[in-house]
Amino acid sequence: MNSLPLDYVGLVFAPSRRRVTAQTAAELIAELGNWKSEPAPRPVGVFVNPGLSELEELLRTVPLDVVQLHGQESPQFCAEVKAAFPQVKVWKVLSVAGRNPDAGDEVQPLLDSYAGTIDALLLDTYDPQERGGTGRTFDWEQIPLYQQAAAKHALPLFIAGGLHPDNVNELLDGYAPYGVDVSSGVESNGSKDIAKMTAFVERVKQS
Repeated sequence: MNSLPLDYVGLVFAPSRRRVTAQTAAELIAELGNWKSEPAPRPVGVFVNPGLSELEELLRTVPLDVVQLHGQESPQFCAEVKAAFPQVKVWKVLSVAGRNPDAGDEVQPLLDSYAGTIDALLLDTYDPQERGGTGRTFDWEQIPLYQQAAAKHALPLFIAGGLHPDNVNELLDGYAPYGVDVSSGVESNGSKDIAKMTAFVERVKQS
């Protein structure tokens, strides 16, 4: 696996079956120094509604490049994270539910409120019980609304939610997002599947 040309590796600190401890995360990040492809992937920490004190304690021992906020974090909180930890990038996740006829009137003001407080935006499938890793896609026809709104503030847009080797090229060909985020789509029996990971990365990089 450590030869795959990955750009980022996610480490989940929120409640999840994928959750890792700070010690395990630090050990995994140290292993990135042995990555065979260059540049090595950058570590992303995934959080849901963390406090500043939680982030401060973790970042003392875990050298993250990115903090991905997957909860109801406000623009004010994102700004506080950027100010407190200038060494990390802040990515905000927005959960997309079913088709919303008023979305066009809501998306731009929402992203305007986050302008200057985040470094990238990630869209994922809304689920009232889980924060990501659901294995379900959202309505991709909503992506252009977010792309247009994000472009106003030069925010890179990542897409997650139900991606796997067999549908990622459809997404890339149809919407050309800045990047993609995959989790359950490259798993078998709850664990990462190297064959699926390889197929996914190859199809993305060749797109």
